[in-house]
Amino acid sequence: MITEKSSLLIRTGFSLLLACCLCAPAASDVTTLDLPDIGDSTGGLLSPEFERRLGQAFLSQVRKQADIVSDPEINTYIESIGYRLVSQSDNNEQQFTFFVINDPLINAFAAPGGIVGINSGVIMNADNESELAGVVAHEIAHVTQKHMARSVEMSKKMSIPTMAAMLGAILIATQNPDAGQAALMAVQGASAQARINFTRANEQEADRIGIQLLARSGFNPRGMTGFFQKLQQSSRFSAQAPEFLRTHPLTTRRIADAAARAAAYGAGSYNESMSFNLVRAKLVARSHGTTRAAVAFFSRRVADPLREDSRDADRYGYIIALTEDGQYALAREQARRLLAKEPENVTYLLAAADIEVRQGNYDAAFSIFSKTERLYPDYRPLVLNYSNALLKGGQPYLARDKLREFGRFQSPDITYFDYLTRAEAEAGDQVESGIANAEYYFLTGETQVAIEQLRHILRQDAPRPDYYQTERIKARMAFLEQELQLERDMKLRK
Repeated sequence: MITEKSSLLIRTGFSLLLACCLCAPAASDVTTLDLPDIGDSTGGLLSPEFERRLGQAFLSQVRKQADIVSDPEINTYIESIGYRLVSQSDNNEQQFTFFVINDPLINAFAAPGGIVGINSGVIMNADNESELAGVVAHEIAHVTQKHMARSVEMSKKMSIPTMAAMLGAILIATQNPDAGQAALMAVQGASAQARINFTRANEQEADRIGIQLLARSGFNPRGMTGFFQKLQQSSRFSAQAPEFLRTHPLTTRRIADAAARAAAYGAGSYNESMSFNLVRAKLVARSHGTTRAAVAFFSRRVADPLREDSRDADRYGYIIALTEDGQYALAREQARRLLAKEPENVTYLLAAADIEVRQGNYDAAFSIFSKTERLYPDYRPLVLNYSNALLKGGQPYLARDKLREFGRFQSPDITYFDYLTRAEAEAGDQVESGIANAEYYFLTGETQVAIEQLRHILRQDAPRPDYYQTERIKARMAFLEQELQLERDMKLRK
């Protein structure tokens, strides 16, 4: 469990690590690595390969320390927002990873390698989708404008081992806050030249590019400034400013400049996705201290005649809260009311199926999943939720087949390999289960463990991998060993 003190240390560590990323590795370190140059002065100091590796190491630490939201629907939604914005960027060759951290504090950050994290507090406190997109666009702009690489030229004292030390300090902080604080202070002393916050010029550029991305992507360009103004106004009535304002300092002039840029795009009409309201409702339902408190909260909202415009989203949040509280009959009744209005709404269908799964009514759940699959065959949340239900319902073969088919055409993630590992094992194929488990470890940043997992499969006598499996494993091991060596060369691994 992450305590409040640990959480503060982790957030401090994130900021300090970002500062490390904004500083140049020592010249001797980079020369030894012989990393590729992207063709400009910044690329020579912070290459794309270096950024990618450091980003992977950073993300693996985040996954270990922070409470990352694993809900497939929430993940798919935030990725859709991020990729929609990235597709309109003038510099869209950068790979991105978007995720949500289960933290009510209003904050977001970008890290090397296109890593963009958004606290659930941002989604819960945004009034509409364009405000959320404004925060995501701002972080994307920090990456595409190479603010990290640019800042390298301002300070050339930070080495790769120091960055690795910062990662270790963050790790210590979650296990022992006092020891973590000492470690962070030690590294902070070594990085006195680092800038924890982006420069004012970089923040303004991120505003400008972010607003441009909003307009190009069909979001309201005023979304960013609207959210910033709200934060600034709320901080006037609070003893402590939101975390976002401390890591992204705002001034009246900066907000005015951004507002003027947004106004230049004119007053168009913008369609706000209902998905935003539903995702926000789900997060709010799960943010209460107890499930009973969440039920009471949404019960009042559903009954409030002044909330007619948000009635469906409130009812959906009510369903989530009721399901979490085990009130399945009432949750089922509320789900039927939503499906009567929109019988093909995938979010409502998945909520209805989840009710049946939790109550153990697997045949009813499979019927709903099957109907949904005919409508949305390649929708990741459906495939993952359906497969998990099949595993719980004692049908691992079908779960395995669905996951294998999905993995042939889609980009698998950690949850996918978690379920595939279980499905292969329960279907009796220990070799394929071990291969999937190795991929799971690799995605969590445990490259050495992934290699050992594959090596064990090759050595075991029973069951022995067949010829094709052996060749697959050898090829994958060669790739992973190259990855591990690069991580060691960069001092990101021992």
